[in-house]
Amino acid sequence: NSALNTVTDAELAAYKAGVLAELPDRTAKTDFLIQNYAALTSLPQDVFATHLAGVTDAEIDSLLDTLLTKQGTDYLTEKLATDEAYRNQKAAGMLDGYLAMPTVDEAKLAEFYEAHTPKAVSEVSYDENIEAFGLVSVDDPSSIVVYVATFDDKEYITDVIAEYNKTVDEEDQISYTDYVAILMSSVTTIVDAISYVLIAFVAISLVVSSIMIGIITYISVLERTKEIGILRAIGASKKDISRVFNAETLIIGFAAGIIGILFTVLACIPANAILRSATGIASLSAVLPWAGAVALIIISMVLTFVAGLFPAGIAARKDPVIALRTE
Repeated sequence: NSALNTVTDAELAAYKAGVLAELPDRTAKTDFLIQNYAALTSLPQDVFATHLAGVTDAEIDSLLDTLLTKQGTDYLTEKLATDEAYRNQKAAGMLDGYLAMPTVDEAKLAEFYEAHTPKAVSEVSYDENIEAFGLVSVDDPSSIVVYVATFDDKEYITDVIAEYNKTVDEEDQISYTDYVAILMSSVTTIVDAISYVLIAFVAISLVVSSIMIGIITYISVLERTKEIGILRAIGASKKDISRVFNAETLIIGFAAGIIGILFTVLACIPANAILRSATGIASLSAVLPWAGAVALIIISMVLTFVAGLFPAGIAARKDPVIALRTE
């Protein structure tokens, strides 16, 4: 027992070797000595550092051995006193070494057993230990894990459990956790959040585009003021002038929608290749539905038409006499 509580030369040597492995050269050793100078000398740190600069490598190693002997003894002694796992490991090593000897003293072995065997006896029974390890009765399970192949099967099982719970008392009802539903709910929430952000960006883009179309149409009205005057002079009504610019904005919207759809269709080709390469799913592909494409073109035309109403109204209200005088 006294040997168990004593730091051996082999343990101290192993501790020193571990520290020295982290000190490859004189500079590292000197810095380590300076950091731990208080364990070696009462001199101030700067004075001790100046002293180390003038000593030989052998003296550095001697000081380092002295420091590590003191530190290692204190560290290992404290570890033996506080670390039960370390004590048990050391005791097991001592017992293995003792049993490997040619002759084994039964009295010494009994003494070793008495010194290192816990005095108390566990009050937990075999059955309680087996239950703690997780063994349960097949006839009375605490939980059942059900795996299904399709979402339809999952819904069917959920409906069966719901119907069963309606026929029994509350304490006999089956409680379950639908992990797939929880996962899908989380995914749906994330997708919805991303969709809302994208919708906000698209809405801002549409507003900015509409303003730009309105400005472009207004600039066209200013540049074609004389043309408006000529049209009014030869008999065109205000509605005719307004229809000219409205038709132009509709054409712009139609052309913009077509260009956007063509760009989307072409962008789907590399996007699908990247998705299939990243996921390994050959059937995975992004497709623009034709109904969605038509709807987007119509939306583009409506937005440009609305954006051009105000400039078209300005053009229709221009005085033909003043318009003809414009250069």
